[in-house]
Amino acid sequence: MDPLTEFEDLLDDFEFIHTNKKEEVMNVACAFDIETTSFYRPLDDNSRALVNPPEDVKDRFWEKSSCMYAFVFGVNGKTIIGRTWDEALSFFERFSEHYKLSEHRRAIFYIHNLSFEFQFIKDRFGWEKVFAMDDRKPLRALTTLGIEFRCSYLLTGYSLETVGKHLHKYKVEKKKGDLDYSKLRHSKTPLTKKEEGYIVNDGLVVMAHIQEEIERLGDITKLPLTKTGYVRRYCMNECLYEGSHIHNVEKFKNYRMRMKSIQIVSALEYAQLKRAFQGGFTHANAYHSGDVNKDVASYDFTSSYPSVMIADLFPMGTGQVIQIKGKDDFERNLSLYACIFDVQFREIEETFLWDHYISFSKCWDVEDPVLDNGRIVKAKSLRTTITGVDFEIIRKTYKWKGMRIRNFRRYVRDYLPTDFVKAILKLYSDKTKLKGVPGSEKEYLNSKEQLNSCYGMSVTDIARESHTYVEGEWVTESPDLEKALGKYNNSPRRFLAYQWGVFVTAYARRNLWSAILTIGKDYIYCDTDSVKIKHAERYKDYFDDYDKNVLLKLKKAMEYHHLPFELVNPKSVDGKEHPLGVWDYEGTYLFKTLGAKRYMTRNDKGEWSLTISGVNKKIAMPYLLKECSPGETPMDLFEDDLYFPPDATGKNLHTYIDYPQKGSFKDYLGNPGTYDERSSVHLEKTSYELTMTSTYLDFILGRKNL
Repeated sequence: MDPLTEFEDLLDDFEFIHTNKKEEVMNVACAFDIETTSFYRPLDDNSRALVNPPEDVKDRFWEKSSCMYAFVFGVNGKTIIGRTWDEALSFFERFSEHYKLSEHRRAIFYIHNLSFEFQFIKDRFGWEKVFAMDDRKPLRALTTLGIEFRCSYLLTGYSLETVGKHLHKYKVEKKKGDLDYSKLRHSKTPLTKKEEGYIVNDGLVVMAHIQEEIERLGDITKLPLTKTGYVRRYCMNECLYEGSHIHNVEKFKNYRMRMKSIQIVSALEYAQLKRAFQGGFTHANAYHSGDVNKDVASYDFTSSYPSVMIADLFPMGTGQVIQIKGKDDFERNLSLYACIFDVQFREIEETFLWDHYISFSKCWDVEDPVLDNGRIVKAKSLRTTITGVDFEIIRKTYKWKGMRIRNFRRYVRDYLPTDFVKAILKLYSDKTKLKGVPGSEKEYLNSKEQLNSCYGMSVTDIARESHTYVEGEWVTESPDLEKALGKYNNSPRRFLAYQWGVFVTAYARRNLWSAILTIGKDYIYCDTDSVKIKHAERYKDYFDDYDKNVLLKLKKAMEYHHLPFELVNPKSVDGKEHPLGVWDYEGTYLFKTLGAKRYMTRNDKGEWSLTISGVNKKIAMPYLLKECSPGETPMDLFEDDLYFPPDATGKNLHTYIDYPQKGSFKDYLGNPGTYDERSSVHLEKTSYELTMTSTYLDFILGRKNL
């Protein structure tokens, strides 16, 4: 069929939604996706191309290049495949003209991973406004045609394959293996039916997801820009508006009054809070690093961050800077308030041998440190910023000859607002009750993801840099911090406090360290909300007592909020209770770690698993199994200097090309063709070498020789 006829078939009388910003938005799912070939061309000849030239001449005589050879343009479940940029621009121009689109009358086209496609289209459209999370990471990009591009990857947080699996109503699965990316293609390269189906399907998956969201939320204007936007909107509505409407003015005023009392009063306070903020604790016990350990039990917290958000007390009101008058005054403040302070330790050293709490990256003015894979073992002197919760762990695991405290800031402590707590518990209850219920897969997934995001949105940077694309350049601007704080403090839509997030992770680390401190030498590895240990039977009393104590804390919190205890102990569809915050036994493994985010397991079914940050385990693990010699296991290969070739990592090296390239080459079938890109991205599989620093290797050796 003629592309123009296909284009006419896409057009229909679509509804436009009027927004409160005096804009109109087309209420229909639209998608755009391109397929590209990455190759090298000789520096002295732009008519030749190779996917991968010989290594000894690649960097000296060949230039990275890339070109688009096909695209899919989709509207309301219908698609067209095009082959050239002229066709694509023609479609968008005709679409804009037909619907009389403009800056204030828009159609939204979703692209899965907009940051990739934007590098190809940034010099082909005129732009009204581009809003980005960082340079080269646009969230939304409005063209002068009234076409707005948005990123469906940032909206979902998933690969296109996973998005397809999670579709509930409009079942479309991303096709796999029907398009070989290693083959050279250009716009004249014939496409097989399988290849066309693969390209079309990418657009269909995106449109199916967007259509399901339009129907679930009401219209396209209700879709946030990012995945976190869903939970932010949900919690804000529950806290301020009892759902979606201000029908309880008194409640709105009460919540707003409480939030107005919780202020960050200066840039100095905010800077100190940011210094005190740390994420989860992930580390290995150096005594066991590099060893193959049998019968290693894994225990995970049930929703660690949501649990502490319910059970613990958080900073309220305005922070007060005080002068500490002595040890007793210091201890009294720690016991009565939520505290943050700068501290200098002199002649600090470990008293707990099995792991180390203080992160070198969170310190400054460090003298003569000894490190355990990035954690302080001892130092002549160091400065850092911590919470009172952190100090309680530090004093249990270090000793020092001198301590000086500055900028001691204290906050009144209280439970989080009841309406926010109810929102968190509703998500936890939904996640529990919907798990395994046929027909509720999407609702379960939404509740699970939103629950996990309740903490993250509280520590969003108040004064983020803005990134815009202006006249062909990425422009980064730093905000006026005092103005940003004023806007934050006075926003009528604010329902969170940055201080809360700082203490959420501190409390979660405290809970995790309660296990590390108890288990000691049998502790092997931890990651934020889980521990791997030997001789689990020895520590049954600890896990039982911990669970009893956390349930008592949750009971006390529920009494404070006048909420039923069942909310923290909901039942799944099979009638089983799932209490929040308790330890959950996950099974026993053969286990080996080489440090943080580097470990291998084999479960009792003989199934192997590999975790290395930045390496795709689904590709890397089969490679290791294949590489084993007779009598070897993958754990024999899992050592320092382990090398994964490009085909075994699942990693791509991105090279951004910000200048025009054009030329010609023959495709994998021998057909001649041309390319003309104004900017592009070259993708290339890249290798990975697992290396342990000599400092860490020496430390491990020293530990094992003690």
